[in-house]
Amino acid sequence: MNAPRQPQRTGFLLSQLGAFASSRFAELIKPMGLTPATAGVLRILARTPGLSQRTLADRLGSVPSRVVVLVDSLESAGLVSRTRDPDDRRHHRLDLTEEGRAVLGQLRGAAEQQNADILDVLSEEDRAAFAELIARLAGAHGLDPDVHRGYGSAAATP
Repeated sequence: MNAPRQPQRTGFLLSQLGAFASSRFAELIKPMGLTPATAGVLRILARTPGLSQRTLADRLGSVPSRVVVLVDSLESAGLVSRTRDPDDRRHHRLDLTEEGRAVLGQLRGAAEQQNADILDVLSEEDRAAFAELIARLAGAHGLDPDVHRGYGSAAATP
């Protein structure tokens, strides 16, 4: 007699894997004085220099006041500069400083370590297949590959 087949728990396992990945990344960047939310802001600003605070808030799915707190912490750490937009003085342009670009390099190293911590148990072939499948799932559900939905509600201070 065959044992009854257990239902797949894909969503549950993805949730656990996501929690593991998030906590591992937070652990790796904590010595840099960053949170996943502030690291995410740095990554977005590296890809879209001169972004306005309002556009950043929209991209993060966050209220502008929360973004002000995130940007304040990054600015006081010397990682981001905030200047009035010459074309629209109501908006602030956000750009990485030299120090911010240097920290971005450290963040890449942390992301590579996080990736290795998660995927080292898989063969190269399995890694490629997993990457393709997870990208397809994320795209099918309208997830932005550059923005974690949790950034909008994450704690703002490092």
